[in-house]
Amino acid sequence: MVERAYPLRMVAWELTRNCNLNCLHCRARADMGPHSGELSTDECKKIIDEIADFASPTIILTGGEPLLRGDIFDIIEYGQEKSLRLVIAINGTILDKEKGERLKKYGIKRVSLSIDGKDEGQHDSFRGVAGSFSSVIKASMILKDIDLPFQINTTVTKFNVEDLKEIYALVRSLGAVGWHIFLLVPVGRGEGLKGKELDTKMYENVLKWFYSVEREGVMEIKVTCAPHYYRIVKEMGDTPKSAGCLAGKSFMFISHTGIAQPCGYLEIPSGDVRREGIKKVWEGSPVFNSLRDYKAYTGKCGRCRYINICSGCRARAYELYGDFLGDEPYCSYGA
Repeated sequence: MVERAYPLRMVAWELTRNCNLNCLHCRARADMGPHSGELSTDECKKIIDEIADFASPTIILTGGEPLLRGDIFDIIEYGQEKSLRLVIAINGTILDKEKGERLKKYGIKRVSLSIDGKDEGQHDSFRGVAGSFSSVIKASMILKDIDLPFQINTTVTKFNVEDLKEIYALVRSLGAVGWHIFLLVPVGRGEGLKGKELDTKMYENVLKWFYSVEREGVMEIKVTCAPHYYRIVKEMGDTPKSAGCLAGKSFMFISHTGIAQPCGYLEIPSGDVRREGIKKVWEGSPVFNSLRDYKAYTGKCGRCRYINICSGCRARAYELYGDFLGDEPYCSYGA
């Protein structure tokens, strides 16, 4: 057992696997189902109770498409009553002004949308449904109109790496409060994108460029699934604003059936919150506690001087090598 305390600061909660898109990179292989074993309304409320009893994390309501749950506003309102900070990740296709206003009324603090291409053709081909790009643009206009803050997420692959400057310009023009880039982890449906990840050199170049964007101070900038970004920030003489891989250390993922994982991309069952409860899983999961013990890390990550501010992408190590404590495969440092 690791002695240091690890407060739960963020939960990504997959409320459903139902989705009306067919995204190439989807870790959940989400579709319109049906998907059996989904947590009921009462079970969701019980989980909210358990979280609020011992922690006060930001909860990311995600999917699939969470707006496809008929009880989504009941869940959001209940979370607000428990004084939890709730945000939601949607694809924009079914958002209208009425739903947007209800999201704001019932306590959503921020909405995330995704743009994975500089234009309709590029984005729609990645998302698998024609019209998805225009839906995101429309959704962003609705959210701006009702003054509900939104961020744009972008998954970076070889398909769009040359267009990041144009995507950034688009994100700024829409009025987003933040731009979060995700470096592809090829799991789930994303297994079909193996070979489309950036190589080590491309990763380094993109992350250095992204640091220059962050330094502009125009909007909130955040990198996910590329924890060595924070090593780069340190090497640039700056102070990292976050740690690297948070999986199992301050972050947990809950599936639509109540199975806990360190993150959505690290597909190792780490407890069943339905049966065991949130607190027991968070504090006692052997997987989580392994991730908290940097002395257990192997390969170049285990030897790295930046282990405390990076720790490597555990999901990518597991996907490529079958060892979630092994090397981050796309980090050039120490290679």
